[in-house]
Order: sequence, then C-alpha cells, then structure tokens
Amino acid sequence: MNNELKIKMYSFTIDCINPLELAEFYAKLLKWNVVFNDEEYACVAAPGTNEGEYPCILFQKNPEYKPPVWPEEPEAQQQMAHLDLAVNDLEEAVPYAIKCGATVADKQFSDHWRVMFDPAGHPFCLCNMKSVIESDHFKLL
Repeated sequence: MNNELKIKMYSFTIDCINPLELAEFYAKLLKWNVVFNDEEYACVAAPGTNEGEYPCILFQKNPEYKPPVWPEEPEAQQQMAHLDLAVNDLEEAVPYAIKCGATVADKQFSDHWRVMFDPAGHPFCLCNMKSVIESDHFKLL
C-alpha cells in the first residue's frame, strides 16, 4: 500500500451571493457545464469531464460578499485573485463576454488583454493568447 501524500488541485473557489447565477455565467462564457449545484455551492467544469476529473471553478455562497474595487483603492475591498482566460481573438471575445453578462472595466492597462467584471463584480482578464490556444499542450477549452 502506498502511503505517499497526494495533493491535487480540485477547484478554484469564488465567493458570491448567488452561486448558481454566477456558475451559469461562467458556464456560458467558457462553454462549460454546471456539473453540480445546491444552496451553498455550484461548480462548472469543461465539457466531457465529470466532477473531479479536472479542476473546476467552484462558486461558494457568502451572504457577506462585497465585490472588490478595481483598480485598488485605499480602505476598499481588494481583489484577492482573478481568472486569466486565454482567447484567440480579443476583439471578438470582449463583445461575447458582454453578451454573457460581463462588463468592461473603465481602466485598462494593456492592448494585449481586457479587464472585465463578472456579474458579481469579480475582475477577470481576457488575454490575447492565440498561440497558447492553438498549442497541443493547452487542453481545457
């Protein structure tokens, strides 16, 4: 019997007020599936995977959730993490994300990515990474 310690990433967990609503946004945006939801959690995963086969994005209910302010401001709720999403066409991805329910941040700092906000106010970036998307090493689409 192998008693070696095993640690594997299961999920990236995001706090929000309405887990299913936010999971449905990311499922639509990423063309993934909502694979689990209850009163406290909702989970999205890549198509064709089962919960636990690949890391997922998990949305956790937090009634005290406050959206972060971006860019940061003193004394305001700070972002703690954000998702970077690789896209093959930034100019096409931005209106698609808006159609899914995202908004564009007022301040932008690069022509190579766009900072967006999900419906709960979490920042995420659409990153122009055509070469990564087309790479044989990039698996989750």
